[in-house]
Amino acid sequence: MTTVPAPAAAKPRWRLPPWLLPGLLTALLLFGAALARAHEFTLDAVMNAFVKREPNEVHLLIRAPLYLFKSARFPVKGAEIDVDNAAPALDRSLAALQQGVTLYEDGHPLQARSTAARLTLPSDRSFETFERAGAHVATPMERDVAIAVDQGYVDAHLIYPLASPTSVLSLRTTVAPELGDYVKLVLRYLPVDGDGRALVLRNSTGQVDLNPTAWSAVAAFVRLGIVHIATGYDHLLFLLCLIIPMRGLRPLLAIVTSFTLAHSFTLIGSAFGLAPQGAWFPPFVEMVIALSIVYTALENIVSVRVSRRVLLAMLFGLVHGYAFSYGLKEGLQFAGSHLLASLFAFNVGVEIGQLVSLLILLPALTLVTRYVLKGRIGSIILAALIAHVGWHWMVDRWEALSKVPWPRLDMANVSQLLLWAAGLTLVASGVLAVVSRLRLETQPAQPTSSGAT
Repeated sequence: MTTVPAPAAAKPRWRLPPWLLPGLLTALLLFGAALARAHEFTLDAVMNAFVKREPNEVHLLIRAPLYLFKSARFPVKGAEIDVDNAAPALDRSLAALQQGVTLYEDGHPLQARSTAARLTLPSDRSFETFERAGAHVATPMERDVAIAVDQGYVDAHLIYPLASPTSVLSLRTTVAPELGDYVKLVLRYLPVDGDGRALVLRNSTGQVDLNPTAWSAVAAFVRLGIVHIATGYDHLLFLLCLIIPMRGLRPLLAIVTSFTLAHSFTLIGSAFGLAPQGAWFPPFVEMVIALSIVYTALENIVSVRVSRRVLLAMLFGLVHGYAFSYGLKEGLQFAGSHLLASLFAFNVGVEIGQLVSLLILLPALTLVTRYVLKGRIGSIILAALIAHVGWHWMVDRWEALSKVPWPRLDMANVSQLLLWAAGLTLVASGVLAVVSRLRLETQPAQPTSSGAT
């Protein structure tokens, strides 16, 4: 009798914990709902300041709302500040200002050699110019002035010695840290020579050079570009939508390159004032970005052609470039005299951030589609989750857009619209011609069976 050998024991196959998939789906839904919330109520506490540089010293004139100094405990009489007995509290407020607003020379904090401060009525307009503000702080406050609690200002004049007339000055504000970015410092920097410029700083802005060198400006804007793409969840989600169905290096490079060239084009153009103007355009851009996520996710469910995906990356990339320019607009105030170098440095930072994101997303996407969301059904689930997040963004942003007046369709606006349409048609035709010559459609665009990876 022949003995049939027992089959070899199958090697134990590693399995994902049964709770992992539901947990991932729940986390994604909660994350999307959190990101999709409408904008919340905000309140800005505005400080105004001048920084005037002299060859051997620098002057800081600053006006801050009185309610930022509750810890100074100003004496009150009824509903008004007891001005006659407010000197100790004013000294505490001045010390808090020196601690919260720090000037640096070549990276080293400066210590004021002369200080003065006073209380001011909310109706005062002396901080419209540096000269008037300095004269106002030097004038003793009149007796028996009625200042309602939390309704006036603390004005201060601080003078710092400088070691060199060519050193780099920088400033950092952390006034009222418990209020975070609700505190805004509107600063006018007045150099020894040349025109002054205005800057807006918040507690999260960090230390900012007032007269940056070319190298420090470039380094700062590369960092700004990296941070902008790393925190731009809608840009990253659209990029993920673009690459999910791609198989093969050539289609992937074609899509990413098309997206990069398109958003670089509008980013640079917007910095030179070539973008459409008006209050309607920024919320329109944000809404179209959300629409791009929804459309691309739904296309991933239906069917994907590489040529169409390259064209899609280019068209929506133009819109994403406008959004990048809005992130740059506030930052350009810190470029000093190096606007062009800072602009290109920001774009380089965006591309570095995008490349790093791809290096993280691609392996993560491979693991998810291989072990969690397998095959065609898994791709549909993933696309539906992304479309869910994008849909909430789109609804919220459409609501914001609907509250903004649209431009009138006069002859000038219609001509500009037709010019843009003709330009986009020409560019799209060129992209399609290039894609056709590259024969990218021979590359598989997405898995065709449930077992494909």
